[in-house]
Amino acid sequence: MSVIAEYCPEIKVTVVDVNKDKINSWNNMDCSKLPVYEKGLDLLIKKNRNKNLFFTTDIKKSISEADIVFISVNTPTKKRGLGAGYASDLKWIESSARMVSEFACGHTIVVEKSTVPVRTAELIKKILTNSINNDSNKTFSVLSSPEFLAEGTAIKDLENPDRVLIGGEDQSAIKQLSFLYQKWIPKEKIFVTNLWSSELSKLTANAFLAQRISSINAISSLCEPTGADIKEVAKAIGADKRIGEKFLNAGPGFGGSCFQKDLLNIIYLCRYYGLEEVANYWEQVVLLNEWQKKRISKLIIESFFGTVAFKKLVILGFAFKSNTNDTRESPAIAISKELIENGANLYIHDPQVSEVQLNDILNEENFISNRDNCEGSWTYTNDLDRAFRNADAIIIITEWSEYLNINWSEMSKNMRQPAWVFDTRGIINESDLFGTNINFWKVGKGFLESS
Repeated sequence: MSVIAEYCPEIKVTVVDVNKDKINSWNNMDCSKLPVYEKGLDLLIKKNRNKNLFFTTDIKKSISEADIVFISVNTPTKKRGLGAGYASDLKWIESSARMVSEFACGHTIVVEKSTVPVRTAELIKKILTNSINNDSNKTFSVLSSPEFLAEGTAIKDLENPDRVLIGGEDQSAIKQLSFLYQKWIPKEKIFVTNLWSSELSKLTANAFLAQRISSINAISSLCEPTGADIKEVAKAIGADKRIGEKFLNAGPGFGGSCFQKDLLNIIYLCRYYGLEEVANYWEQVVLLNEWQKKRISKLIIESFFGTVAFKKLVILGFAFKSNTNDTRESPAIAISKELIENGANLYIHDPQVSEVQLNDILNEENFISNRDNCEGSWTYTNDLDRAFRNADAIIIITEWSEYLNINWSEMSKNMRQPAWVFDTRGIINESDLFGTNINFWKVGKGFLESS
């Protein structure tokens, strides 16, 4: 919404939420304390907030005044009930649709922005139709226009997208939304489809991207025992125009709010429609991703002869990728929990993830202020020098630029010997570790000499 406000100064953009604390955070005068970290977002909000961009909990007033309502709510994987573990939980979609049906006035265009299962627009239409039956002055058009953006580069992706999808049946509504996007997006980049193609295109795009990550991670595990270098392999295959170079960086596994959720959604839909073989195919992408995280945890533990009890292990990076503070489905969660369960004392550093976030994820009751003599624990730190002091191992999980300039020669002097570095992102040059006596493992290359 901040990008729409930037490029459409004549349009009033209002962001509403039932969560008062979240809205207060969006209205915080200190833009460094916004609830979401995204490069460039703070500048857009600072520039446009309270001019044509507003944040409020006044849902009734905001919907009643709106010509277009974008539904942009979470659709997490269901934890219980029918389809648990696979299907998307649409309770917030339904709740939003009911609010729109209750408070809308005149004609309202309702746009799905959330990533949803195919045919979700049908649910929204039914809810809105019931509202029309009770009030003949209300009319609605339902469109699908999912976002194709990556966290960390979201502003850039929105400003210069590869394409924008608008799915729907009402040509007048499609034209209005298209005109809005054309304020900054070339018309030839705006694709019009039916509702169901638009919904499925978003799920499919995320499934294909996740598939590439699991594929390159699978090959990285083969590189390690054979002497091949995953970066060289990725460069070679990425030069093939049919394949391309994007999403060929081996790592600890994919994370974030979308990839796993959308894959599980596709798996559920395939089984619902009796496509068991197709469901099994996509499920292997998820299983490979889980295996990669377990593989990394296991090789760390085995490097310490099967026990990390009382070992001080430093986790560098907890966000699922750099340039975001999003920890949802981050590989760091599974790896950290496995190490803690095996008795390790973790010191966790991330430039954007807060201690509050870690508490929510790793269980606040396990927090102890002094960790060095406790088995199976964790602590948050923003001091790398302190974290490295007497550390047994450094584990790089997120590819933050801050970790590219670590002076390993100096840091190794503060570590306990024998010391280890596990680079799950492949960002360290082996030459930087020469002469340090650090034992080194790098994803897609395996165990390397550093002395």
